[in-house]
Amino acid sequence: MEWTKDGETLRRTIQAPDFPAAILIVDRVAEEAEKMNHHPDIDIRWRTLHFTLTTHDAGGLTDLDYRLAERIDEIARSHGA
Repeated sequence: MEWTKDGETLRRTIQAPDFPAAILIVDRVAEEAEKMNHHPDIDIRWRTLHFTLTTHDAGGLTDLDYRLAERIDEIARSHGA
């Protein structure tokens, strides 16, 4: 996994092949986040996606963050990132 721990957050930057792929990745991550009821912070800059995960109501990292990180990795790979 290419995630880094920064205090009580996990962070990762992903380079998508192009802007449409970046938006598809975000869309698929949004669908997964809804299923898990756990939502990342996402910053979109053309084809560069910055993800930040933490469990706000728990005050830090939980199993949900690590599980969503794994799903984000799978989604990104499936779209060529």
